[in-house]
Amino acid sequence: MTKVTLKDVAREAGVGTATVERVVNDRGGVRPETVERVFLAVRKLDYRHKMPDAHRGLIRVEVILVRPETSFYSRMNQAFERIAALLDKSINVHRTFVRENDPVDFAHYIANPAVRRSALIVVAPDHPDVVKSLRAAARQGTPVVQIMTRPAPELPYVGIDNYAAGRTAAYYMSRMLFGQSGSFVALCHSGAYENHKERIRGFSSYLADYAGEHLFRQVMFDYDDDLNSMELLRGALRDDPEIIGLYTAGGDNRSVAAVLKDHASRRIFWVGHELSDQSRRALRSGIMSIVLDQAPEIQARRSIDLTLRSLGLIDVEVSPEPVRFLTITPENL
Repeated sequence: MTKVTLKDVAREAGVGTATVERVVNDRGGVRPETVERVFLAVRKLDYRHKMPDAHRGLIRVEVILVRPETSFYSRMNQAFERIAALLDKSINVHRTFVRENDPVDFAHYIANPAVRRSALIVVAPDHPDVVKSLRAAARQGTPVVQIMTRPAPELPYVGIDNYAAGRTAAYYMSRMLFGQSGSFVALCHSGAYENHKERIRGFSSYLADYAGEHLFRQVMFDYDDDLNSMELLRGALRDDPEIIGLYTAGGDNRSVAAVLKDHASRRIFWVGHELSDQSRRALRSGIMSIVLDQAPEIQARRSIDLTLRSLGLIDVEVSPEPVRFLTITPENL
């Protein structure tokens, strides 16, 4: 193999050889953005030179998550933490939690990071300002990976097929309740996330495709708030004695379990998302029928791999297929 030279690295990084020499020998006086370009060129070309310890954490991958108090995002956050501990010391995975209920502020943070970032992995609300800021970051050369939800369809995405998840929920519900006439209802966080909208759309489309004795009555938006969930579900069960199926398209199920426990005699068939302590208990008690878990640990690993490949730090192929969601019942907990 031809030996890689400083000139090769300089050509790849788009800088002069003197700049490369300053970076690899830690002589200082080079802008951080330029140091990063040189570092990436060194890694891509496998230049046989040990980079200085001063460049530890030079490649900063920012992960923007929401709602750290929920079990799902807690699992995802812990997964990123474990992965970060195993990466090369030159790569820093920084996790940030941003308020989802202020999309303008969310968009502003994407466009104006507190510190320089090399790449961005983000759970992004489906809001015009947020989508605009994601596209702007990508145009400026920052690799952007959307995780869990995909408001900007042209940008890379790692997550499950949410439309298929919704159809799967309807498939199980309608098949398991075959021969029983009645209505189905759904609870959803809101229209703020594309993944939730896709799940509801899939659920509705399956029931429309296989119209029978089950009527999809309504979608209730609870914003993952326990009091809202309880009030909406209690009202629906009070007003419609024909409800026999419930689909929760969000991930926090504690309040739903409490309401259905109070109405246990009605034997509502409940399909929800995310395996948590609450959903485990609900499954074991017979209140919940099926959980569709979207494996946040796999999403975290694949999104990091896709980001590192975009930066030229690894050359292995990263699967473009949706992450497979898991079907959990009381029998395979």
